[in-house]
Amino acid sequence: MDSLYLAVGTVVLLAVVVDVIWTTLWVDGGSGPLSARLTTWTWYGLRRASDDRGLLGVAGPLVLSLTLAMWIGLLWLGWTLLFAGGSPALLSTQTGEPASWTGRIYYVAYTMFTNGNGDYTPAGGVWEIASSFTTATGMAFVTLGISYVVTVLGAVSEKRSFASDVTGLGDRPESFVRTGWDETEGEFGELGLPLESLANDLSLLADKHKAYPVLHYYHSDQPSRASAVAVPILDEALTILESGVEPADRPDPVLLASARSSVDTYLDTLETAFIDPADEVPPAPDLDRLREDSIGTVEDRTLERAVSEIEDRRRRLLGIARADAWEWPPVGEDESRATTHQPDP
Repeated sequence: MDSLYLAVGTVVLLAVVVDVIWTTLWVDGGSGPLSARLTTWTWYGLRRASDDRGLLGVAGPLVLSLTLAMWIGLLWLGWTLLFAGGSPALLSTQTGEPASWTGRIYYVAYTMFTNGNGDYTPAGGVWEIASSFTTATGMAFVTLGISYVVTVLGAVSEKRSFASDVTGLGDRPESFVRTGWDETEGEFGELGLPLESLANDLSLLADKHKAYPVLHYYHSDQPSRASAVAVPILDEALTILESGVEPADRPDPVLLASARSSVDTYLDTLETAFIDPADEVPPAPDLDRLREDSIGTVEDRTLERAVSEIEDRRRRLLGIARADAWEWPPVGEDESRATTHQPDP
């Protein structure tokens, strides 16, 4: 039985060490195997339990807290089982008797986060070294955990700032395009700088989503601050500018390609968060809204053919919105209406 405890404790410790390092230090790795499943199950559980945005708003902090608690709990369990594998590994300083299960749990807890209080002592050099590693891993993981939390919270602020910048230009793809149109000059002359800035911000945000997939689970109860709404708006606006506006009036194609590439980078992060494309394709943009502002557009059939070639992309964008408890930004409705919410089917 002692060897079984030793083997299980070693496996648990290796699993939690790999998961912590994978999640906090491996930038291209996303979440570790344990953290990824915990965050996904927690989010799906909240989504099934309620569509209330107040409840979904606590998903991010809850997921982050549960991840830290899981690391501490598994680290505690692993060392406790490891010390249970000795014969004996710990002795009471008062009675000289081997430590009980309660004593082992107690010893590991204070050894992980302090220098101990002397109630128990390691029995032999091997267990003295193990105790040193217990303290080292406890302190190291606390430091990594705090750094991880600070980095994630900073990225959450950047994520919401990006969403505000997009929706500030328009809460619909069509209104985004109309905002950039200079009616006096008859061109999109003022749209270049905002598009370039948004493309750069989204590229940086995508990198942080890839490194810290927990960002996908930070829900905003305001559509104007939700990146799951802003990214589809931006990409749909790019589709309009590339395929819906008359060729002579389109912005610099290099700028549009750069912005589209930033969205591509963001979409590549979805696999790390287990976000699937929607089953259906969103409706094509409504060009009549642009024609109201005398913006030259192609025929509706031309745009429909263009969007049919990127159906998979648009389904993925809809999947982002659905995963965050939002619907695709409405088209064909009055622009004064707020973005609607619709639960997953």
